Amino acid sequence: MGRLALEVADIFRAYGPAWRDAQHEHLSLGQLKVMSAIEQCRTATLGGHVLCCPACEHEEIAYNSCRNRHCPKCQASAAKRWLEARQADLLPVEYYHVVFTLPAPISAIAYYNKTVIYGLLFEVAAETLRTIAADPKHLGAQIGATLVLHTWGSALTHHPHVHGIVPGGGLSLDGERWVSCKPGFFLSVRVLSRLFRRRFVEELGKAYAAGQLQFFGEYAHLADASAFADWLVPLKKCEWVVYAKRPFAGPEAVLAYLSRYTHRVAIANSRLITLDERGVTFRWKDYRAKGKTRHKTMTLTTDEFIRRFLLHVLPSGFHRIRHYGLLANAGRHDNLARVRDLLQVAPANTEPMNADALDKAIQPTFVCPDCGAAMIIVEILARKQFIRAPPRQGGAP
Repeated sequence: MGRLALEVADIFRAYGPAWRDAQHEHLSLGQLKVMSAIEQCRTATLGGHVLCCPACEHEEIAYNSCRNRHCPKCQASAAKRWLEARQADLLPVEYYHVVFTLPAPISAIAYYNKTVIYGLLFEVAAETLRTIAADPKHLGAQIGATLVLHTWGSALTHHPHVHGIVPGGGLSLDGERWVSCKPGFFLSVRVLSRLFRRRFVEELGKAYAAGQLQFFGEYAHLADASAFADWLVPLKKCEWVVYAKRPFAGPEAVLAYLSRYTHRVAIANSRLITLDERGVTFRWKDYRAKGKTRHKTMTLTTDEFIRRFLLHVLPSGFHRIRHYGLLANAGRHDNLARVRDLLQVAPANTEPMNADALDKAIQPTFVCPDCGAAMIIVEILARKQFIRAPPRQGGAP
């Protein structure tokens, strides 16, 4: 695939150094690392290799990727592997697309408390689904769910929510039969919303009492316990948005949608239009509008575009894809086998391919743009070595 006319990396390379100098007191180490990785991605700085086509002798240089999970150019192969693995797990039942969204006041403090609040969003959303599903008044079954964290809106604003894909049923509480939900209806979103709200506020209060939350700027006053308690009151009464519907195009469509965001964040390079004296212009979708008027363009100054992009840098080591219940990693294989046995369907094909089938399945990593033949690596280009600062006087050797 050819290079797009405009990429996030171009914006960072042109305006990132000046922006870093101006904002150095407000940037985290994680944000600085993301900027550096995107700027260096597929450049000579990271090294690469020289490719040659044995058929037509065409040569070209391919530079290495940064492999950062925030980079719009990286992780495509990882996303493809994730999609294939999840498709292999699909059962012959209805599936439902669920979304749990945090209200704006909590989203605002989540930016300074990402590990805690994003973690609560995952755990409370999963707990809510499993608790209501296990209630005999609703489904009376053990269910499974795959949840994926999104922290952005289409305009790059901070909008934390989790998308999930959930089978329309589960194992009976004794594990002896499959319990299907009503056709076209999974669980009451009103009931889900009420429990999600109550449990999240409870857990947020516990995190505050344990000293796990930080407050800055206009929210600095929440460090006072009475102010925080007053701030929680309206959150216990407002509506918390929960969505649960069967996708018209089937579970494959939801998985395909999620796979576009599982291994990157914020914005794809394909949405960028121009970079000029006005700033960065990109496509976005206004979900409050109807029909074709939903699709709009927005122009942000380069400083504001960089700021919004970096809002979505995740804490180091934070897992933004998680599996719960029947789909939890520890028991997924056995649980799916049990369900398929109860549904009397053939198990997923996990047999390894024979040599001939494997040869046909393997595609060349590099393809000649002139003749389409597989290219070979003829030279390795080492990554550049950066000059390190001298050690501090009296420092440890």
